[in-house]
Amino acid sequence: MKFFVDTAIAEDISELNDYGLLNGVTTNPSLIAKSGRDFKEVVAEICEIVNGPVSAEVAALDYEGMMKEGRILADIADNVVVKLPLTLNGLKACRQMRSRGIQTNVTLCFSANQALLAAKAGASYISPFLGRLDDINLDSMALIRDIRAIYDNYGFDTEILAASIRSGNHVKEAALAGADVATIPPAIIRGLASHVLTNKGIDQFVSDWEATGQTII
Repeated sequence: MKFFVDTAIAEDISELNDYGLLNGVTTNPSLIAKSGRDFKEVVAEICEIVNGPVSAEVAALDYEGMMKEGRILADIADNVVVKLPLTLNGLKACRQMRSRGIQTNVTLCFSANQALLAAKAGASYISPFLGRLDDINLDSMALIRDIRAIYDNYGFDTEILAASIRSGNHVKEAALAGADVATIPPAIIRGLASHVLTNKGIDQFVSDWEATGQTII
């Protein structure tokens, strides 16, 4: 499974990228607004940090507005992926951008039928929102499995990008269900490396080694 980090904070992106854990980044206007910085400047900075895809979302809801904003975003860097809402206008823009060689991430997916439409429109990525489905007591992993089965049935190359990740368990379950990518908040990515038994084992190793009085260097 590929890991994208879901943030617009350059320091977090640089840190995780240095660990070798990142394949890409997802942003949205809300995340960038929290930084208090210019939207396009933030996207350009992130694209310089990582080599992988960087999703940057349009603000427009009409087709013409999406196309205009999408072209501007795509011109920022070669690794920009234009993020579009899963609406009819968004799907129309997705098809046009695909024909022009622009990668797209169709976001706010909550049903298998929506994911099917996005794949037919040529989306590079489809983003089902797991946490928000769980919030209304729907089985988010069943959605991932359904999308996986549909895409495999017809050979669609759209990648399933599990979004709205709330926990490490979400990451594990999405991987088991067949998601190609998970976009994860920085704190959750860091937390994946932690386990109480790992910490206990390290403490024991340190104690035993110190008792020997030896050094490796």
